[in-house]
Amino acid sequence: MAGGVLLVMAVVVGLAAAVLVSAVSGGGGFQRVLTLKRAFPVEERVELEVIKARDRARHARILQSFSGGIVDFPVGGTSDPYAVGLYYTKVRLGSPPQEFNVQIDTGSDILWVTCSSCNNCPQNSGLGIPLNFFNAATSSTVSHVSCSDSICASIVRIASAECSAESNLCDYSFQYGDGSGTAGFYVYDMLYFDTILGTSLQANSSAPIVFGCSTSLFGDLTKSDRAVDGIFGFGRQGLSVISQLSSLRITPRIFSHCLKGEGSGGGILVLGEILDPRIVYTPLVPSQPHYNLYLQNIAVNGQLLPIDQAVFTTSGNQGTIIDSGTTLAYLVEGAYDPLVTAITNAVSPSVRPIISQGNQCYLVSTSVGEMFPAVAFNFAGGASLVLRPIDYLVHMGFVDGSPTWCMGFLKVPNKGTTILGDLVLKDKIFVYDLAHQRIGWADYDCSLSVNVSLTSGREEFVNAGQLSVSRSSSISEPFRIITHNNYYAFMVHLLVLLVPLFL
Repeated sequence: MAGGVLLVMAVVVGLAAAVLVSAVSGGGGFQRVLTLKRAFPVEERVELEVIKARDRARHARILQSFSGGIVDFPVGGTSDPYAVGLYYTKVRLGSPPQEFNVQIDTGSDILWVTCSSCNNCPQNSGLGIPLNFFNAATSSTVSHVSCSDSICASIVRIASAECSAESNLCDYSFQYGDGSGTAGFYVYDMLYFDTILGTSLQANSSAPIVFGCSTSLFGDLTKSDRAVDGIFGFGRQGLSVISQLSSLRITPRIFSHCLKGEGSGGGILVLGEILDPRIVYTPLVPSQPHYNLYLQNIAVNGQLLPIDQAVFTTSGNQGTIIDSGTTLAYLVEGAYDPLVTAITNAVSPSVRPIISQGNQCYLVSTSVGEMFPAVAFNFAGGASLVLRPIDYLVHMGFVDGSPTWCMGFLKVPNKGTTILGDLVLKDKIFVYDLAHQRIGWADYDCSLSVNVSLTSGREEFVNAGQLSVSRSSSISEPFRIITHNNYYAFMVHLLVLLVPLFL
């Protein structure tokens, strides 16, 4: 097999040389002599940062000719607040690549990882995963985002950032909704990932991105019980990785996840569109920093609840958002009270409602699926998010030998934000279609394979096959095997991309 591969490479290289010679010395108006000029004069001293900036620009130009593909990330973690209470994935940053476990968070924009200079970062994790620290000194491709860099000015406008006059670094410091937060500085470096180009073709890819290097943490992020290396923000703003990669035409402006709720959890996360005929879509509220949706009403067993529509209005910090970085769910008081009342009135007579530590709980003698009603959150466009009892209840242990289930929705003031977290998102396909400003979902067994579309760089999609979580990389066998024919096709594809660079 090795000999065949080498032969293919030799043929391709020879073909590339032949094409190049033809372009240089052939007729038909082509220039016979190529004039080469130095990018930087020999006698001038050039700063390293200037050279790195030129390389980044050249890399971006090369990527412009790449029509893109599906980027697949492995998923670990569960929605169970008494087990893990979060979902995470792996990213590889720097040259050579350093691997990090980062929380999947659609409620924020920045990808950040802890730096080797972090003073109060956890040294071990109760999740049983190794904790790593980004060491900029060992990466040959890293460069700091300086105060004079144009990207810093744009970050300052859209995110928490400031310039340090002393260090000339573009710094950041921001806080999450639970009071935890981080501070550090922004860097440029390479992100490495696997790109699926077709039904049986996979390529190792990389791209230069901006991400955060955190030097301090505070709040719950300093605790070891659920410690990870950082947070992977999948938000709507320009600094999110999905926005950066789509601007380079590496991925479409769409990503999807399917988070497994039962057992050991896990799931699927792809920069691409998961396909399922049952997916229903609802529009995103425009000009919002988060994935805000138009929640119109809530129904229990098909009966609409008496809720004032004003509590669902999107204004300031008020509205309804989808957030994979939140474990449970939060509901404004004006909707929470009618919902709890309706559920309590609809449960089986054998269920005994109780109040435990201020929360509405229930003592259940049998399966909650048989004893509790279905709840539907109805959104604009006729899209209904139907919740099973295990999508709004959390098992809290036992009281007098009876299983105790409590509301997984927590009450917030009417001027607050309704947040649908992992409790609600699990066991469903969710598609974040930024190109068309909409979100879609469908119930799904996330331990199964999914069909994913492959973008051509235009607004048309082709079925690219299946992804599966049955393997550690979340990629099914059809994507792993590259035959001689496929390898040859891939090398010819590279030839098509590379030859124009020499013309």
